Amino acid sequence: MRIMALDLGTKTIGVAVSDVTAMIARGVETIRRKGIKNDFIRLHEIIKQEEVDTIVVGYPKNMNGSVGERALVSEAFVEEIKSQCPEMKVVLWDERLSTVSAEKILISADMRREKRKKIIDMMAAVVILQNYLDSLPK
Repeated sequence: MRIMALDLGTKTIGVAVSDVTAMIARGVETIRRKGIKNDFIRLHEIIKQEEVDTIVVGYPKNMNGSVGERALVSEAFVEEIKSQCPEMKVVLWDERLSTVSAEKILISADMRREKRKKIIDMMAAVVILQNYLDSLPK
């Protein structure tokens, strides 16, 4: 079984999945949001295709550690996952600076701004997932 990470945005959801050993994160796609129903149709497809048993959702705390509006949106999304996928383990993971890290990775790869913009959310999900995987006991 694999672990999936989500980087929730207002317009997109970045998706990353681990390998079967839960050691390496890889980007899967950036879902264009078209309403919660459509979001979950695509997420269910990925869960089935990738044999996911755990979902890590980015939790965008404020820099001082407090919970703001975007973090509350993540909490609500987690509740929706739990209601639609009750068998799934769901984890909120502190994602502070994940998009900044993703941007730096893409810039260091010499990726053009237009292309970075298209995959930044997926890459942020990779950063979130890799940080989570690195925290797991080996």
